[in-house]
Amino acid sequence: MAVDLVVVGLGYVGLPLAARACAAGLTVVGVDTDAAVVEALRVGRCPVPGVDPAVLAPERFTATTGFSAVAAADTVVICVPTGLVDGEPDLRAVIGAGRSVGEHLRPDTLVVLESTSYPGTTEEVLQPLLAARGLVPGIDFNLAYSPERVDPGNGRFGLRNTPKVVSGLTPLCAKRCAAFYEQLVDTVVTAAGMREAETSKLLENSYRLVNIALVNELAVFCERLGIDVWDVLRCAGTKPFGFEPFRPGPGVGGHCIPVDPRYLAARARAEGLPCSMVSTAQEVNAGMPGYVARRAKDLLAAAGVPLPGARVLLVGVTYKPDVPDLRHSPAVGVVRALRALGASVAYHDPHAPVFAVDGEPVPVEPALDAPVDLVVLLQDHRCLDLAVLTRQPVLDTRGVLEGDLVRRL
Repeated sequence: MAVDLVVVGLGYVGLPLAARACAAGLTVVGVDTDAAVVEALRVGRCPVPGVDPAVLAPERFTATTGFSAVAAADTVVICVPTGLVDGEPDLRAVIGAGRSVGEHLRPDTLVVLESTSYPGTTEEVLQPLLAARGLVPGIDFNLAYSPERVDPGNGRFGLRNTPKVVSGLTPLCAKRCAAFYEQLVDTVVTAAGMREAETSKLLENSYRLVNIALVNELAVFCERLGIDVWDVLRCAGTKPFGFEPFRPGPGVGGHCIPVDPRYLAARARAEGLPCSMVSTAQEVNAGMPGYVARRAKDLLAAAGVPLPGARVLLVGVTYKPDVPDLRHSPAVGVVRALRALGASVAYHDPHAPVFAVDGEPVPVEPALDAPVDLVVLLQDHRCLDLAVLTRQPVLDTRGVLEGDLVRRL
């Protein structure tokens, strides 16, 4: 039985893609090596927030742990995670997926990599795996790269209305890749080549990393000089040209910003080139959880409360507002720093029913107005009654609260 699309990797990238393809009328097989993910989908539970399980109807969508459907697919899109091991790029998932797809690949199939990686990955790492049984890339099958642009929790831009960058090993590969995504998205942008497309994704998130680091460093500077950094940003933001607003916070989290720029830096090092701006930005952002803990210590000391034994409530521990995602959350570093100073730390976050740091669970505080020595607002989820927080001392790392007991980052 022919299959329009096989999506390899049913996480934050692959599952929204599978759902969009089903909504567009394609038949889709989703492949994931995690049996728990596949079983959840089979019984109608969606492991990725924001994806309507009703769209993944049985007549359109099948989930499996096997790769045999690749042999019947017109298009295969690889959406497996690319993380870090000891701070260096980890391509084991791409290699595993490429090897498994290559074992079942048939002629005339389009294979697209969406996983973020350094320039050259599609051609140097994935291509040989797909060609292992003798099929010639660009002749027997089409090979392409199209970077994912998923932004969890973004209610304005989703897969359909976010422009899709596409590329291919050959001009024909790029055309076929564009034709595939034109079924799913409003706008397709064709890059000059696969390396340009790969690098564009790294630039997007390195740009965010560097600018967040700039305002974080500015926040530390302004606090030292008694300047209101939030008013500085408000004033600068009125300029209608030449300025893009970013806001300081307790650090960066998620899969993209803490991870993707490291792929750029790793490839630069491999070529003997500097990538100092990215490295410096990573250091600045990595220092923000410790800075938050230091500010908490200073506020408690000013109130006559010694930090050892002080009750500190962290509000919002996911990596960004309104999403149940703890990947690389800066809250982890804040907890570590506060614990090292002897504080008693609890948390409140409706999006995170369980939160542990270094294997030790952080106690859940069900009441947002529980009496504590200090509240630290890390994420301003829309579901929270933030006004309640201003009734006792609070360190606001998001610049959204006002009151006599509020101190902003």
